Amino acid sequence: MSLNVTPVAGRIGAEISGVRLGGDLPAGQVAEIRRLLLTHKVVFFRSQWHLGEEEQVAFARLLGEPTGAHPTVPALHGNAHILDLDYSAGQKVDRWHTDVTFVDRPPLASVLRAITVPPAGGDTLWANTVTAYENLPEALRDLVDRLRAVHTNQFDYARVAASDDPERTKKYAEVFSATTYETEHPVVRVHPETGERSILLGDFAKRISGLSAQTSASIIALVQEQVTQVENTVRWRWSPGDVAVWDNRATQHRVVHDFGDQARRLHRVTIAGDVPEGVDGRPSVALAGDASAYSPLAA
Repeated sequence: MSLNVTPVAGRIGAEISGVRLGGDLPAGQVAEIRRLLLTHKVVFFRSQWHLGEEEQVAFARLLGEPTGAHPTVPALHGNAHILDLDYSAGQKVDRWHTDVTFVDRPPLASVLRAITVPPAGGDTLWANTVTAYENLPEALRDLVDRLRAVHTNQFDYARVAASDDPERTKKYAEVFSATTYETEHPVVRVHPETGERSILLGDFAKRISGLSAQTSASIIALVQEQVTQVENTVRWRWSPGDVAVWDNRATQHRVVHDFGDQARRLHRVTIAGDVPEGVDGRPSVALAGDASAYSPLAA
């Protein structure tokens, strides 16, 4: 069965139809999905009603080795690979980020399946960090090529005070940062499959190595502003049964929290990734925490 591909935005995102996801996909279809993922950075599949927890993991396994659910947050009961993203449990990830960059081996990709979504609101945005880099002024590209940034999972407790439910958010933050992870990454990584250069920052990036806190914050804010320009983004309106797969090496994403206290629940599986390398060939370096129990290294 051939795949039908419809771009969703000009620089990122495509919807794929004509496929029933699962662990039994033919090798040719898996290869085509991987090719489309590298091209469009995030791909969407509507109405995959048949997928349950085991089927979602089986499909993800066709793309690579699944990681644990998360380095610190407990997995969904009964499945060590699924992170239960349930807003009613106090989770509110409303800032731009690339998944799990506080470890030295961020995931290659993420597979996200919608379980319950509000009738309106709760969309997810993705940004293409390759086109963001390519559209930087040349002088700024030359600068960020040489920079490295420290990423950490230590929670920003200023966000707890601003939360709709500070006590619940505090409890989640304590779990999220129970074990300290800290990694120095290149600000620009070279994609191991495409050779493209992409910006590796997001909300877990806390400072630029060798620079003051004020200068670091200014540079991170300047580059992040370029990443999240609307031209680099796509917005997906969820329906139950939808699946999104994104290349975690070439994107950032965030949730739009415009749905109040309505139910919103999705299940995420991540695929083991490699250690990023910068333009100069230097790899990322773990400064605190051992992520080997969370994720094997991708071949």
